[in-house]
Amino acid sequence: MYKIYPKTLFVGQIIKYLPSCQSTNDEASILIAQQDPAEGILVVTDQQTAGRGQRGNVWEAKSAQNLTFSLILKPSFLMPTEQFWLNMAISLGIYDTLKPLIGNSLRIKWPNDIYVDDQKLGGILIENILHGQGIAWSIIGIGLNVNQTEFSYPTATSLQQQAPLPDNYDLPGLLRSLCEKIEQRYLQLRSGQRDTIKVDYLQTLFRYQEEHLFESNGIRFRGTIIGIDAVGRLAISEGGLIRYFAFKEVAFVNP
Repeated sequence: MYKIYPKTLFVGQIIKYLPSCQSTNDEASILIAQQDPAEGILVVTDQQTAGRGQRGNVWEAKSAQNLTFSLILKPSFLMPTEQFWLNMAISLGIYDTLKPLIGNSLRIKWPNDIYVDDQKLGGILIENILHGQGIAWSIIGIGLNVNQTEFSYPTATSLQQQAPLPDNYDLPGLLRSLCEKIEQRYLQLRSGQRDTIKVDYLQTLFRYQEEHLFESNGIRFRGTIIGIDAVGRLAISEGGLIRYFAFKEVAFVNP
């Protein structure tokens, strides 16, 4: 059993723990198909054998050293075109949890990554199930590098690398904190506090208001991130013109 006892109304109050599985998002999807699960249920695993990131990217994590879980929510108050608001709220919940541990180098990288300086600490994959004009279910997959210290990718990092503890991080304790902070941001969104979420998100955004090198359709250009539009596209100012990019339409280029 995996008990964390978070101080929440619903997030993390029910946990389905699997020592190993292919994908916690897939397991959450099966739960939704088989029953009407309670909002806030978590699917947690020590080892995800076929974890995936945005648009099929692979997520690398060693067994029992990191946090890999999926959260089921029912954001029926959001229209399908408003999906990115949930992305912002979840990202901020993770940020709120990790900021006291890591400090000012922590950033949210659009659209779905958690970064420390130029290295990836975690990722988010949100899959929505639509019904009529609204979102019936959201499956929020979250992977965070916690105690792992060796990676095959030089751009990956972990909490233990960034802010080491003698006996490593307590995974259930960290998961409890994540549940509490994510619920706070989710309730903020549900109560209509979108201005607060938008302001806080932009303040934590990777490379926000900094000139940087980007690439789109094989063409590189210098631009400055100036915001996010209503459907979550990244707004980049280039030579006085504002261009908008959806997921995978633009990439950061390391100098």
